[in-house]
Amino acid sequence: MAGVLLAAGSGSRFGTPKALVEFAGERLVDRGVRLLRDGGCDPVIVVLGAADADVPGALTVHNPGWATGMGSSLRAGLDAVPESAQAVVIALVDQPLVTAEAVRRLAAAFAAGAAVAVATYRGAPRNPVLIARPHFAEVARMATGDVGARPFLRAHPDLVTGVPCDDVGDPADIDVPEDLRSLGGR
Repeated sequence: MAGVLLAAGSGSRFGTPKALVEFAGERLVDRGVRLLRDGGCDPVIVVLGAADADVPGALTVHNPGWATGMGSSLRAGLDAVPESAQAVVIALVDQPLVTAEAVRRLAAAFAAGAAVAVATYRGAPRNPVLIARPHFAEVARMATGDVGARPFLRAHPDLVTGVPCDDVGDPADIDVPEDLRSLGGR
């Protein structure tokens, strides 16, 4: 199981690329890599774009089309997943309260037969998302503009297994500096 961390955006509402922002003394990109590694992903692929960074413990992929939105970053990440990986867990760099236990739960759902597993919080699907290899091509084809896997998930609800993660994390994201402060990051 590979991990892909989407971290290519410029952070236009935040004022700087969020991948490089520190939360509780750690860059969000490093926190995201740790999330995926501790959750059992190997390798971990970080998709960068607006900012470049040295990211220990991860393979970095530059998305030259990052400004077109998350879809191009998801495609770049999926393209970098080695053939040996039977599934990928996709996480977003700006959700620092998601935990490795959520990733482990998605992996357990995959091991039990789920083709697509989505972390849910209060019953609503959020991130991270696990996708089995047979679906990579269609996910990539449907990921356009500023959307990632959402169109695929909506088109194939029969494939989606919701995995409750309320008790192991929070999907709150950081869009503006006030969000960072309200989540206790600074």
